[in-house]
Amino acid sequence: MPNTSTATAAFRFREDLEETLRRARNHPGSDYDCVVPLSGGKDSLFLLHRLKVDYGLRVLAFTCDIDLPSVAWHNIRLALRKLDIDHVIFRPAYGFLTKLFRYLLCNQEARGAVYTVSYVYAPLFEGAAIRLAMQRNIPLVIAGYSPGQPEPERMLYEFSPALISSEDWTPPHLVECGHFSDAELSAFYNPLKLPGTPSFPRYLAPYHAWDYDQDEVIRKVTELGLVQKSSHASPIVSNYPINWLMMFSDLKHFGYNPYLPEFSALIRAGKASLNYWRVMLPVVNFMIRRKLGYGREVRRSMEWLGLREDDLRITLPKGAYDPPMLRSA
Repeated sequence: MPNTSTATAAFRFREDLEETLRRARNHPGSDYDCVVPLSGGKDSLFLLHRLKVDYGLRVLAFTCDIDLPSVAWHNIRLALRKLDIDHVIFRPAYGFLTKLFRYLLCNQEARGAVYTVSYVYAPLFEGAAIRLAMQRNIPLVIAGYSPGQPEPERMLYEFSPALISSEDWTPPHLVECGHFSDAELSAFYNPLKLPGTPSFPRYLAPYHAWDYDQDEVIRKVTELGLVQKSSHASPIVSNYPINWLMMFSDLKHFGYNPYLPEFSALIRAGKASLNYWRVMLPVVNFMIRRKLGYGREVRRSMEWLGLREDDLRITLPKGAYDPPMLRSA
């Protein structure tokens, strides 16, 4: 059961969210009211439906493509047709992504591969969504982060406006290591280099404000026809393939699945099924360790990046990649 301060915060977030979405409708000077990062997973799919159908917003879907699985692309195409929503795809240069992921996995910070890669990649696509909103004069970026995503020090319902308007999002170690050119590092969002006096969007996570239940979201996107079948809404099949390699590395170094704390928090809050994850987590870990089933993606990603198992190393202290805005959030 949530404590009083948590309940008060959730109520405050809901009030702000409802007012913000009401005021954003038919935003003048733009063809769209919000940008929604769309990965093809259940949460971003259901968010598209809620914003367009329930709130009447003009939605622009945005996908940052870094080797999404075929199931995710199928979900994306199906949902966009069903909801009749415009879509922008951003594909970072293949050579840059390969270089970036290889470097991160060979030079992980103390919290391991999932943290290192996710918390470098996330600012990359979040910043791209912010740039898109600014280019199109769209007032909101609305992300399908479930409760607990990202970590509270990065976001609790909203990225601070100060972080969007006045902090460089470039991971500092990538600047200091000397392996990346200025042109490559420019892929990261840096408002300090923007000309003039731009208008910045707000970046919100509605699932931090709305009531959230993982099983209910899966049921809804299946009923609404946003996925072909319920199994396509499972995070096990719709997540980025490289995620399997990241989990493999963390299982190797720490002996447990790096998503265990997140799943546990959702279960304790009544937002995910204990019975589901009690069965699935050991199955997932077995597939990863043995590189079987979906765990075959471990081998495929290692081949893509030219890595061996002993290349997956933790070499840096905690926080090495965190920009100042993440350290102080």
